[in-house]
Amino acid sequence: QVQLVESGGGSVQAGGSLRLSCVASGRTISTYAMGWFRRPPGKEREFVATVDWNGGRPTLADSVVGRFTISRDNAQNAIFLQMSSLRPEDTAVYYCAADIDTWEGHKYDYLYDYWGQGTQVTVSS
Repeated sequence: QVQLVESGGGSVQAGGSLRLSCVASGRTISTYAMGWFRRPPGKEREFVATVDWNGGRPTLADSVVGRFTISRDNAQNAIFLQMSSLRPEDTAVYYCAADIDTWEGHKYDYLYDYWGQGTQVTVSS
């Protein structure tokens, strides 16, 4: 079992920044693909970012390219999402996820095995 706990969410004004963290316990995530997803209010969950087991091939959704950065620190058993130039449309619950069946990051939420409880990000205009 892998337990994932997100933190770092909060309320900011448009243009602000936040750094989300996702810390894993129960098992090392160093060989797993990891991802960030979000669920905006009243909408379906959507892909935000993903990264390979070693931090390679960071991939972002088009809507956040140039503003968000995904990274990981396997020594800390954690991944991070640095969010800058935040917009009201970034308002959502943000989730991290682990896919234990592959080391290659991907955007397909139905393939991820473990999920955190989410952290709320609210961006006001």
